[in-house]
Amino acid sequence: MRVFNFAAGPATLPLEVLEQVRSEMTDWRGGGMSVMEVSHRGKAFVAAAAEAEADLRRLLAVPANYKVLFLQGGATGQFAAIPLNLAAADSTVDYVNTGAWSKKAISEAKRYAKVNVAADEAASKYSTVPAAGSLALTAGAAYVHYTPNETIGGVEFPYIPATGGVPLVGDFSSTILSRPLDVAKFGLIYAGAQKNIGPAGLVVVIIREDLIGRARAATPSVWDYAQMAAADSMLNTPPTFGWYFAGLVFKWLLKQGGLEAIGAKNRAKAARLYGAIDASGFYANPVAKEARSWMNVPFTIPDAALEKTFLAEAAAAGLANLEGHRSVGGFRASIYNAMPMEGIDALIAFMKEFERRHG
Repeated sequence: MRVFNFAAGPATLPLEVLEQVRSEMTDWRGGGMSVMEVSHRGKAFVAAAAEAEADLRRLLAVPANYKVLFLQGGATGQFAAIPLNLAAADSTVDYVNTGAWSKKAISEAKRYAKVNVAADEAASKYSTVPAAGSLALTAGAAYVHYTPNETIGGVEFPYIPATGGVPLVGDFSSTILSRPLDVAKFGLIYAGAQKNIGPAGLVVVIIREDLIGRARAATPSVWDYAQMAAADSMLNTPPTFGWYFAGLVFKWLLKQGGLEAIGAKNRAKAARLYGAIDASGFYANPVAKEARSWMNVPFTIPDAALEKTFLAEAAAAGLANLEGHRSVGGFRASIYNAMPMEGIDALIAFMKEFERRHG
């Protein structure tokens, strides 16, 4: 039986896509083989890869002067690849710290460049984002990095930071493809696949062409954007299954009406769940209202001793993976593109009944 899966990642995937993958698992495109068995350099896969890139470009309206790379190593690999490609060892790079994933990116970047923390939301316990225009940016920085959505804390920027012409880098792992995005405002966008794109193991990098070709000599070849771009992301064997699956998700999104349509659905889902939390005297969301994530909704209850009961009863009701991250506790509902409104309604109904019995 399928459950409503609220996991933060790997996350729920579109059922329609999963069923297509199942139907093609042992015989892809009539070749008598699985997509996992064909050569990544064969005509069939090269065509599928190019089609996936074209569909992603269409979804995001990616400008022609940007390269799209399908790589391995996840977003964490990019924490190192970005400074190695975009900054010299003596360069200063600006980072905005809004939570757990920002901290990880900062820690890795410090190994390769001088890091200036342009804003740190520690005073609010990472329940806020810095006010627009308040970043303490470095003149001549190699780039400015921020995390538009903190998956663990459920904090999201309601704006794109202005950087005065310095390349802006965004870790869009949690929000990629959840709504329209002006790619031209960024020097580089990266996103792990396991939330809104497909299975874990793939990371998508969208980079402006003028930023390619700056990698340090010591940069590993598989993380050198110039080498990967020249090889169409096939310098080595790529994660073929993840790439194939991503292509199917892109087509599913186009079928839904593109990012305008999916964005409207996501906005409505988030509003309904936050509305239920705010209307309750039992549940609470710790994030400032103007910085609430559409994708990751943390919430708490007054008595932490009831958390295990809540999770057990929720699981029995077909509501899976509602645990808050181990670093913050409480609960978290991740409501990515593939989570239907029916899942939100089922969660709200369960929460109301739990409150009736325990509130």
